[in-house]
Amino acid sequence: MPNILLGDDDEELTQLLQEYLHNHGIRCDCVHDGEAVMQRLKEHASAYDLLVLDIMMPKMDGLSVLRQLPAISDIPVIMLTAKGDEIDRIIGLELGADDYITKPCNPRELLARINAVIKRTTAASSEHTPLPESRLHLDQTQRICQIDNVALQVTGTEFDLLVALLRQKGEVVSKAWLSQHVLQRELQPFDRSLDVHVSRLRKKLQPFHDEPIKAIRGKGYQLVL
Repeated sequence: MPNILLGDDDEELTQLLQEYLHNHGIRCDCVHDGEAVMQRLKEHASAYDLLVLDIMMPKMDGLSVLRQLPAISDIPVIMLTAKGDEIDRIIGLELGADDYITKPCNPRELLARINAVIKRTTAASSEHTPLPESRLHLDQTQRICQIDNVALQVTGTEFDLLVALLRQKGEVVSKAWLSQHVLQRELQPFDRSLDVHVSRLRKKLQPFHDEPIKAIRGKGYQLVL
C-alpha cells in the first residue's frame, strides 16, 4: 500500500482526503504547516512514496519547502494550488514539483494524479526495454541519469521525459503524446506543465550541448543529443 504525506493547513479538507485515499488503498499522513512537512521528511523521508503539498501554508509556504526539499529528499511532489494561480504553478514546476492540481480539488482526480506519479516512479525493472545508444545513460532500475559519465540530478518527471524522448531519439515527439504517456493526462489548452519540465531539462543539459532538446513549432520536441 503506498504511503503519502499531505501538507495542508485546512484540517477539515485533509481529514476528508485522508479518509478517501485510505478507502482507495493509500495510506496518508497529514501535517498542517511547511515546517512540519520539512521536519517529518527529515525524520522519515524513506517512509513516503509521494508528497502532496499545499502552496499556501503557515510558518513556511509550499514554494519555500520545494526550494529546500532537494537537500533532504528526492520524493516526488504534487502541488495543491489555488484556482487561477498560474504563476505559483509554474514556479513550483520550475522548482522541481512533478505535477499539480488546483483547489478545491476533486478527490478522484487527486487519487488519479497520485497513482500516476507513483506508477511512473516505482515502475518494475522487468517492464523496462533497452534504450537507444546515446551520450545519455538512463538506468531505468535505479532511475539514475548520466551524460558523458557525469551524473545529472533530475526529478522523476524529468527522468521519464528523457526516457520517452530517448526512445524516439531524432524524431519529433508531440506534446499530446508526451502529456498522455509521461504526465498521464490529456494535454489541456493553456497547461504549461510539460513546457516547464522540458525547459528545466534543457538548462541541465545545455552544458553538454547548445540545443539538447529542440522545440518544433506546432509539432512537439526532439532530443538531439
